[in-house]
Amino acid sequence: MEDVRTLLASARPSPRSCPPGSTVWLTGLPSAGKSSIATESAARLRADGHRVEVLDGDEMRSFLSAELGFSRKDRDTNVRRIGLVAEVLAHNGFLVLVPVIAPYRISRESVRLRHGLGRIPYLEVHVATPLELCLERDVKGLYAKQAAGELSGLTGVDDPYEAPEHPELRLKTQDRTVAESAAELLAFLTKKGLA
Repeated sequence: MEDVRTLLASARPSPRSCPPGSTVWLTGLPSAGKSSIATESAARLRADGHRVEVLDGDEMRSFLSAELGFSRKDRDTNVRRIGLVAEVLAHNGFLVLVPVIAPYRISRESVRLRHGLGRIPYLEVHVATPLELCLERDVKGLYAKQAAGELSGLTGVDDPYEAPEHPELRLKTQDRTVAESAAELLAFLTKKGLA
């Protein structure tokens, strides 16, 4: 019996063999550049040997929350679900980049609280792109659809976006490339000992 216990104990990863992970939540308006910055950052981190996952808001919604609409309650539920997935991945040693609008402060704070209870680092990054620039980019055509009356409830236009008051990092993307914004994010994560 002792041999089996010894074998099982040696098969389990020790806490030191799995470095602590963290969640980096990139919040901002639609077309602010959240996903582009996260994707670029993840590629650089992986090239340096980091275990990284990107939980893109659109992908997560289509698979994890496909039955949800865009009411305040449904948006909150979606954010909490994504937060739980991020928490589990971070608990298992991944650096998790989460480019998700998450328009309401209370939803983001509930994710932060859960991470805190699990002693998992959680950093909020505000991708602070002015609405005018988001309107120009309009990557998914959402602003055009809203202006044409084909879409309502667009975050930042006819539905509120509650910008973070005290994010760990505020990325001002105006007049900057995605590569420059990603470099600033990575420098910040390096300073914090997470990259």
